[in-house]
Amino acid sequence: MTSPLQLTASTLVVDLEGTTSAAGFILGDLYDYARPRLGAWLDDHADDPDVATARAQVIAEAGLPADASTDDVVAVLHGWMASDVKATPLKTLQGQIWALGFERGEISSHFFDDVIPKLRAWHMAGVGLAVFSSGSVTSQVPWFRHSPDGDLTPLITDYFDTVSAGPKKVATSYDAIATALGLEASALVFFTDNPEEVTAAQTAGWQVVAFSREGEPFFGDDFGTAPVVGSFDEVDVVAPVPPVAPAVAGATA
Repeated sequence: MTSPLQLTASTLVVDLEGTTSAAGFILGDLYDYARPRLGAWLDDHADDPDVATARAQVIAEAGLPADASTDDVVAVLHGWMASDVKATPLKTLQGQIWALGFERGEISSHFFDDVIPKLRAWHMAGVGLAVFSSGSVTSQVPWFRHSPDGDLTPLITDYFDTVSAGPKKVATSYDAIATALGLEASALVFFTDNPEEVTAAQTAGWQVVAFSREGEPFFGDDFGTAPVVGSFDEVDVVAPVPPVAPAVAGATA
């Protein structure tokens, strides 16, 4: 058996879709849950500032008239879902709908079998764990709270999305995350299955591990210079050893 890839990092930041969790589950079960609820959600939560902002963003990005109907807005959202467009207003609305679905027990999250045991082990070993996903933070938190193996939120220190950090394929987003975490880029490692995200994180000076899982959208793609694995079991992440304070001359026990 090949020895695991050895990395030293203060914090591991994970992508979700295709990395910790099956894209087919998100694009299937969760999208199917949100799709028929979008119209009612827009109308019933019209006074919610986040919903109002999301609606305005859809209208602006799609070039709809300012007084576009809910049906017109939903048609755009459905089109984005069909093409898996990572649009921020779509992620905002989906995240709110999914959060309620998780709370009601109508949906649950998915993780590959190799993921949760390793997250628990790295957390116990002192490695910080954070999330960077195109899905909104509103959906990320309940995703980890309602895992098949119980509440995982105690393991996660920080959550980032395209609103709080920026687009995932842009290096400055990773700069923003490093600043928010108070860490140098070299102290961070990002796990992702997307080749463009690999490039962006590397450009920002991060360590990166590319995931090529059979059956996932980017399986077998070219990940450039990044190490490529197919499972969390193929990686070992350890926390840096704190520096030892120098002995003070003349000190006594």
